[in-house]
Amino acid sequence: MARQQRVHTTSLTLDELLGQSSWFTQLDEPARLQVRSDASERAIALGASLSHHGERQHAWFGVLEGVVKWAITARDGRTVTLGGQSVGSWFGEGTLIRNAPRQSDLIALRHSRVAQIPFDTFDWLRHHQPSFNEFLLHQINERLHWFMGNFAAHGLLDTESQVARALVGMVHPLLNPRGERYLQLSQEELSNLAAVSRQSCNSALTRFRDAGLVQIEYGGIVVIDLPGLQQLAQ
Repeated sequence: MARQQRVHTTSLTLDELLGQSSWFTQLDEPARLQVRSDASERAIALGASLSHHGERQHAWFGVLEGVVKWAITARDGRTVTLGGQSVGSWFGEGTLIRNAPRQSDLIALRHSRVAQIPFDTFDWLRHHQPSFNEFLLHQINERLHWFMGNFAAHGLLDTESQVARALVGMVHPLLNPRGERYLQLSQEELSNLAAVSRQSCNSALTRFRDAGLVQIEYGGIVVIDLPGLQQLAQ
């Protein structure tokens, strides 16, 4: 009898996302009420942009459903993927703090929903809630460290190691604060995040599966041996 395949969909309401976000639970009560009043939700279709390079960003984003990638596209059409954001993660603070146009595109790899905290609310939190600034400082530091590692990886690692690093990145607490080992991520989406061909990505995943590092399921990938993947990604 064939093993039943499962479809795993992670979807949060706005209240659930806020309730699971450490920065929100550490705010004082008036601030939490203000954030909840100002927050809104936005849907992004597969392949659509949440924000384009060169645009002014007017909100801080949190992922309620789906996957959103950061990417830069050259004039000749070549694209560099910087990373992906999964359910439960918050992003876009750097652009808001700089108060400058975006330097990358934010694109939905599947139908996605995001929470939006308006810039004025975000800025007020930075100036009046010390715990919020502590959260941002930690998040920006972690993001910088990850991007530095990505820069080195694309110059030093082979294709298989880049796929491993993309998988490790998707279970990093910065991108996946819920700590889920089941990644609602297709092989095509993973190849996009790893910036390798789909064929190369599929070959790498097959080797990872055979080595007991991952399990490939319908609609997703289960990380079984995270230390093993981390070793490949270095």
